[in-house]
Amino acid sequence: MRAFVRAALEEVGDIVLSEAPSGFEALRLLPRDKYELVITDINMPDINGLEVIAFMRRSEAYRTTPLLIISTEASVRDRERAMSLGANAYLSKPFQPDELREAVRKLRASIAGS
Repeated sequence: MRAFVRAALEEVGDIVLSEAPSGFEALRLLPRDKYELVITDINMPDINGLEVIAFMRRSEAYRTTPLLIISTEASVRDRERAMSLGANAYLSKPFQPDELREAVRKLRASIAGS
């Protein structure tokens, strides 16, 4: 899935990508750079995506970083939970590369408009 996301987003242009194989690794990467946008899956090893969202929204440093959730968890309940924790957008798997690129473009445009 990370390779699919990377390939889809490389077409966006002007984007630097970092990958984490687990939620724990994602949290280790956060302080190493200033991220314009974070994309996370709900189902990850160690620390799940919902825990990543909760951590980021509790932290002053990441409170306003846009978060996009991609997940096989497509129920209304899962979507509402992610959004209530602070996700800015939610994309259910399977999705097309164009859907991902559009979601990223919208989030980046909202950043630019802030």
